[in-house]
Amino acid sequence: MPANGTNERVSYKSLYKHGVDEKRRVQIPAKWRSNQDAAYSVILWRMEGQTFPCLLVLPPRTAEKLEEKLEEMPFGDPQAESLRRVLGANSDDVAIDRAGRICLPDGLAKKAGIAGEAILVGLWDRFQIWNPEFYEQVESVDQAHESAAKKMI
Repeated sequence: MPANGTNERVSYKSLYKHGVDEKRRVQIPAKWRSNQDAAYSVILWRMEGQTFPCLLVLPPRTAEKLEEKLEEMPFGDPQAESLRRVLGANSDDVAIDRAGRICLPDGLAKKAGIAGEAILVGLWDRFQIWNPEFYEQVESVDQAHESAAKKMI
């Protein structure tokens, strides 16, 4: 995805703490935005070992890859159908407004416990939005897995 009018891809790195206003709008860091008017996919996300969910935000290119994987799954497979239903019911598309904010879908924000303040965590090709208290807990899990995880590189 081009960044600032070039052919470079946007990389989502670092951690940011931003306020969430009464309309559920949260600022996206300037270096995480492209010049494109693109929709981002927001998915309620909870990995194994996570007590609380977060919102996973996929830029268009990453969302397309996920959609292609879902399309490749057989229609008759009950697990594939369950996955499609879970993801479909717990996701939505959002756009960045002129002020550089996205409006978090009401139901997803409530399920993720996001109100008033949010932590945005870059994952290189996507990012997550967390309730700050929930993020503290997942940070402890990350620290426990860090040594083994680094061996994957």
